[in-house]
Amino acid sequence: MRTIKKVAVLGSGVMGSRIACHFANIGLQVLLLDIVPMDLKEEDSKNPAKRNSLVNAALQAALKSNPSPIYKASFASRIKTGNFDDNLVEIKECDWVIEAIVERLDIKQQLFEKVEQYRKLGTLITSNTSGIPINMLIQGRSDDFKKYFCGTHFFNPPRYLRLFEIIPSAYTDKEVIQFFEYYADKFLGKTPVLCKDTPAFIANRVGVFSMAAIFKLQLEMGLSVSDIDGLTGTLIGKPKSATFRTADVVGLDTLIKVAKGVYEYCPNDLARDTFRVPAYVLKMEENKWLGDKTGQGFYKKAVIDGKKVILELDLNTLEYKASEKTKFASVGEAKMVDSLRTRLKILAKGKDKAAEFLNKLNYSIFDYVSHRVPEISDELFRIDDAMKAGFGWDIGPFEHWDILGVESVLTLMKEGGHQPAAWVEEMLTLGNTSFYKIEHGIQYYYDIPSKSYKVVSGKESFIILDYKRGETPIFKNTGCTVHDIGDGVLCVEFRTKMNTIGGEVLEGINKAIDIAEAEGWKGVVLGNNAPNFSAGANLAIVLMQAIEQEWDELNFAVRHFQNTVMRLRYSSIPVVAAPHGLTLGGGCEMSMHTDACMAAAETYIGLVEVGVGVIPGGGGSKEFALRLSDSFGAEDTWIPKLSERFTTIATAKTATSAYEAFDIGIFDHNKDFVVVNPDRAISAAKEKVLELYNAGYTKPVMREDILVLGRTGLAALYAGIASFQVGRYASAHDALISKKLAYVLCGGDLSEPTRVSEQYLLDLEREAFLSLCGEKKTLERMQSVLTSGKPLRN
Repeated sequence: MRTIKKVAVLGSGVMGSRIACHFANIGLQVLLLDIVPMDLKEEDSKNPAKRNSLVNAALQAALKSNPSPIYKASFASRIKTGNFDDNLVEIKECDWVIEAIVERLDIKQQLFEKVEQYRKLGTLITSNTSGIPINMLIQGRSDDFKKYFCGTHFFNPPRYLRLFEIIPSAYTDKEVIQFFEYYADKFLGKTPVLCKDTPAFIANRVGVFSMAAIFKLQLEMGLSVSDIDGLTGTLIGKPKSATFRTADVVGLDTLIKVAKGVYEYCPNDLARDTFRVPAYVLKMEENKWLGDKTGQGFYKKAVIDGKKVILELDLNTLEYKASEKTKFASVGEAKMVDSLRTRLKILAKGKDKAAEFLNKLNYSIFDYVSHRVPEISDELFRIDDAMKAGFGWDIGPFEHWDILGVESVLTLMKEGGHQPAAWVEEMLTLGNTSFYKIEHGIQYYYDIPSKSYKVVSGKESFIILDYKRGETPIFKNTGCTVHDIGDGVLCVEFRTKMNTIGGEVLEGINKAIDIAEAEGWKGVVLGNNAPNFSAGANLAIVLMQAIEQEWDELNFAVRHFQNTVMRLRYSSIPVVAAPHGLTLGGGCEMSMHTDACMAAAETYIGLVEVGVGVIPGGGGSKEFALRLSDSFGAEDTWIPKLSERFTTIATAKTATSAYEAFDIGIFDHNKDFVVVNPDRAISAAKEKVLELYNAGYTKPVMREDILVLGRTGLAALYAGIASFQVGRYASAHDALISKKLAYVLCGGDLSEPTRVSEQYLLDLEREAFLSLCGEKKTLERMQSVLTSGKPLRN
C-alpha cells in the first residue's frame, strides 16, 4: 500500500487553501502553490514575498476564517507556500498532487501540461473539479499521467464535510481507486463515494435537483422563504440552514451554475425541466443578490427602530419583509417527538399544506434518484452516502423511502403522476420490500443487476449500533442500551435527548461494569453513533431539585455521579470512551476518568459548568487538581500552573478539536488518542479495550498523594479574582463561583501545601456544587440555558 508523506495543492482559493489545511491536520507536509500576482510591479518582480503574496494572503484568510479549517494553530507550520513559476518543480518531491484552480477546462489543461514536466512517474495526480468531465481533463496527457489520474472532489469546508467523491477516468488504474477509498476513510476521515464521470457527479446532481424541486414547488404552492426553511431543515433530518439559508451561504451563483450545467449536459434526464432556473432566481442573480458574499440573498440583515433584524425576500414582489412563519398542525405534532423516523411518518400522514409540500418534494426526489441508478452510480447506497456526507442529510433518499414504506409510497407516487424506474417495481414483485435490510448487525442493500441483497461495502470495520437494534441487548433501560459488540466487549450507548446524563444512564454504566466483572467480559466501551457524545448532566433535574430544595436527593445524585465516574477508573476491567461532537460537562468528566479515550478529531470538549452557575461536580474539579499535582515540577512553577488550570475551568474553555483538548489538560497524551474518522471511533475504542485486557489489565489503586497548595494557592487565585471583579470583567456571582472553584483546586483552607486523597477532593467539590445550587443567581443561569440555550451573565 502506498504511503503519503507530502502533498502538493495547486490553487489557494477557498477550496485549495482549506484542502491544504486539512492535509496539515493529519500530519502531512503540504506544498501550497498559486500564480504570481499579475499586477506585480517591476521592482517587486524578484521579491519572493511579493511573488507569493497571493498564496500567502489566501492561506492567512483561511486560517482566520470561522469555523477554522485547522485542528490546531501550530499545524499550519506544516504548509509551505510558493508559486507556479518558481516552485512547481518541487512537486517531484510529493506523493500526491491535487489541482484546485479555477473551474475552466482550458486553464486546468494548461496547468497539467506544466505539471507533467516535473511530476515523477507513478505520482498520484487528481483534480478537485466539481463538475468538469474527468476524461476531458486528461486529453493530451501521457499514459502514466492518465493511469494515476482521477477526480477527488472535496466538499467545502473540507475539514467538516465528510464527502470525498472519487471519479475515475476511463484510464484510471483500479489500484489507484482502491487506494483513494482506503486513504480517504482511514486517514482523511472522509466518506469515500465512488462516482461515475457524469455531470455534477452524485451529491451536487441530487442535491441541486432537490433545491431546484423546492424552487419549483414554491412557485406552485406559494409558501414563504421562512416557511420552506422551517419545513426542510432539522425537522426532516436536514441541516439547520435548510434550503434558502443554505443557498445564501453557498452562493446563489454557484447553485445556478450547477443547475445550468446539468440542464445543458443532461439532455436525456427525464427531470431536466426541473433544473430550469426560475425567473425570480435569475432576477436575483441579475440584482447580484447572491447571498452572504454580496450581503443579501433570500435573507438580509437590517436595522429597524435601532434593532438588528433579519428580513426575508418575498418571492412574489422581490421585496424584503419581516419573517412570518405559518403554524402547521402536522409540524406541531412532529416536533413533539425526538425520533426522526417517527417524525417523518407523522409528516407523511399529515393533511395540511406542510405535509402536502413535503410529500410532493419527497416523491420528486425518490423518483429522481431511482432513475439515477445506474447512470451516476451502480449501487444505490452510494447516493445515500453522498447526500449524508456532502449535504449533511441525516438519512439518504433511499433510506427515507424505506422508512415511509417502499410499496405504499410507490402507489402514492404513481397517483401523483410520478413514474419511478422500472427496477423498483421489479424489486417489489420479487418479494423484496426494502432497499436495505439488516441481518446480524450487518447492513445489506438491494443490488439491481443481481436482483439480490449484497453487503454495503466500506463499512466492514465500523461498529454501527443502529444495525444492532434487532438483536437482544445485554441490558436496556429508558436512557441507555448495553450492546455486545463482539470479542467479549460491551458498549454502553446513551439514548437520551442530546445524550444528557441522568439516573438511567448512570444505572446503565454501572450495570455494564457489573456484568463485565461478574461474567468475564474483557471490558466496556462508552460510545454512540449520535451527532454528539453527551451534552453533560441532565440540568433540568438539577434545577428542579434545587428549586424544590430537595438537598438530600441532590446530594445523593451528585454523589452517585461521582461514584460512577470513579468506577470507570477503578473497576477491574478496562473502560474506554469514544467521545465525539459535543462532549461537555458530565460527558467530559466521564471521558477524563476512563482508562483511555479514542476521540474523534471533531470533538468539542470542555468543563462548562460555570456557565450555569456551578463548578464541575462530577469529578471534574477533582481530576484537574489531580492532574495539576502530577504536573508540578520546581516550586516556582506551582502558582503559574495552578492559575492556568483554574482559568481553563473558570472561563469554561472548550477545545475546538480533540488536538486542542490535549493543550487545555482534558486529554492526556499518556492514554488518549485521536481518530480522524468518527465512524471508526467505537471500533478503535474496542481495539483499545482488547489491547489493555491482553496486556494484563490490573485494577488501579485510588490516589491519596495529590498535592494541593492550600492558602498559598488561594491567596494567588483570590487576588486575581478580586482584580477581575474590580475591573468589571467579572460579576459578584462570577467571583463567588470562581472562589468556590479555587477552594476545591487548592484543597481548601489548608495552612500549607498538603497531600490529600481523591475522596477528600470529591467531598469538597460536591459541597461547593451544592452550595452554589442554593444561590438564586445560579438558578437564573440554569433557567436561561434550559429555556433559551444561551448563558446568562448576572
